[in-house]
Amino acid sequence: MQQSALEITRASLADWEVVREWAAAEGWNPGLDDASAFFAQDPEGFFLGRLDGDPVSAISVVNYGDAYAFLGFYLVRPDQRGKGHGLATWRAALAHAGDRTVGLDGVPDQQDNYRRSGFALAHRTARWVGEAPAPAEPAPDVVPAAVLGAAALRAYDSACYPAERPRFLERWLTTPGHRALARVVDGRPTGYGVVRPAEDEARIGPLFADTPADAAVLLDALAAEAAALGAPRIAIDVPESNAPATALATSRGLTPTFETARMYTGPIRPMTHARIYGITTLELG
Repeated sequence: MQQSALEITRASLADWEVVREWAAAEGWNPGLDDASAFFAQDPEGFFLGRLDGDPVSAISVVNYGDAYAFLGFYLVRPDQRGKGHGLATWRAALAHAGDRTVGLDGVPDQQDNYRRSGFALAHRTARWVGEAPAPAEPAPDVVPAAVLGAAALRAYDSACYPAERPRFLERWLTTPGHRALARVVDGRPTGYGVVRPAEDEARIGPLFADTPADAAVLLDALAAEAAALGAPRIAIDVPESNAPATALATSRGLTPTFETARMYTGPIRPMTHARIYGITTLELG
């Protein structure tokens, strides 16, 4: 019997639920309601490979402005691996980025393939997981992030990310179940973070802060929010290039689990790397 040809099409928000299920099966602990924020940034950047209408492969290549894109959700259904469907979907989707620099967070068994495709290592990231202790008293100077206003939050976020992302950020901060907090000292923000419900542990991301002390206050407050959501265990993706971030995760009794590599195809704009205590997502950077 002749094998059906792979058909690669853009995916809708409704289509993406099956990909979230695949990601959960791989142990990636996807957020329960992430997709609406992902699609808000670039609804044209999500792709499915289908055989006779049945999804067998997926990838996202989400554009941020004219200079940067991020690749994620590179998945093939287990029973369809080794048949070239993933590579075909990769090639079709990567064209969506045009000549932008593309970033990704690569799992170890794919990193050599990514290097051959032109990606170079920027830093490694470890997922830290555990039951963070509840703070003994309310976190000082921590307020709902919305109190700062959209402009101030965008400005702070902009210094910690390779591109402007107002559409994503607006949805990420307000998705039901997402709790966004900021620390304000002497009238100015010194950090912000988000915690959200996920398949297993609640996921914290981003966690951006001026100093280790700011990051510690925010991490404790976000862990308390996670417990209020019914998720006493948290997960945070920490760049290993930020030693104080690793020290903070260790001090809170979290344990490193799997590792990924942040890789880029070209240059990115300058960022304040010392502020990045937890990346936003492994899926969209």
